[in-house]
Amino acid sequence: MSIEKIYELNDEKDKVSSINQLYLDIKKLGFFKRIIKYFQLDHDQKVTLKNYILNRKQELNKIKDDFDPNHIFEVEHFNLWYLNGKKQALFDINVNLKKNKVTALIGPSGCGKSTFLRNLNRMNDEIDGLIVDGNIYHNGINIRSKKMPILQLRTKVGMVFQKPSPFSMSIYDNVAYGPRSHGIKDKEILDKIVIQALQDAALYDEVKDELDKLGTELSGGQQQRLCIARVIAMSPDVILMDEPTSALDPIATAKIEELIFKLKSKFSIVLVTHSMAQAQRVSDETAFFYKGHLVEFGATRQIFTKPKNKITNNYILGKMG
Repeated sequence: MSIEKIYELNDEKDKVSSINQLYLDIKKLGFFKRIIKYFQLDHDQKVTLKNYILNRKQELNKIKDDFDPNHIFEVEHFNLWYLNGKKQALFDINVNLKKNKVTALIGPSGCGKSTFLRNLNRMNDEIDGLIVDGNIYHNGINIRSKKMPILQLRTKVGMVFQKPSPFSMSIYDNVAYGPRSHGIKDKEILDKIVIQALQDAALYDEVKDELDKLGTELSGGQQQRLCIARVIAMSPDVILMDEPTSALDPIATAKIEELIFKLKSKFSIVLVTHSMAQAQRVSDETAFFYKGHLVEFGATRQIFTKPKNKITNNYILGKMG
């Protein structure tokens, strides 16, 4: 929409929405086309756009006064594009995730659930050509605010990946790696952190006599619990898990699920899973994604027994994939 059309709008909300759309349209252009587009605007148009961008930056750095203390994340009108706007992957996501609960993200492959998960600690920012719009608040602070440096965010919002990825170092050093990188050098303090993290990850009793053993020499299930311990050692608020049991056997999967159930007393957990049974076993709330849209969100029991949306019902019954 042109600036001229925006001026013709009477409703202030419509004007802001339209300026935001213009801002996104320019942002989606390549670098040189963006410069050309900007210089095609007249003085008043440039001022309008500059004021909008300035106000946007100021809004990002404001504390969300009405943030619910029972929530860990509040997501408002979040959109995401790849390839400089050529492919939209998430559409107007609005959801509140609760503290000390397990939230399962379900949906068919390519529906946006892992993309959404990775935005909660800005892991997707590493992708070239990524464009986002909307707000994600963590404990009342916008995750793109200057008040939330990305290193601090990723410390508070840890990540466990689909495939276990221990470092090629000892079990002890795997867990101590994060605290050391944050300046903790005292051996006594590190020992306490490592032992506590391994205990919280239900791994200590199995490895306490071989902490010098390479983490990569553990079984697959033990490696995944070691990765969880590595995250726990940083004292996060949230643990993000992207299909953490998909590469494990049933026995190792059961141990991870039991662990997830215990961990929610200390941490908020957001879990991507393709297993409907797993979502029902471990989660308190479930979000169903389909084609980049959050179709339905609610208590897990309600989602699986009385879904409100027909698409959700069809997916749960296996009528679509």
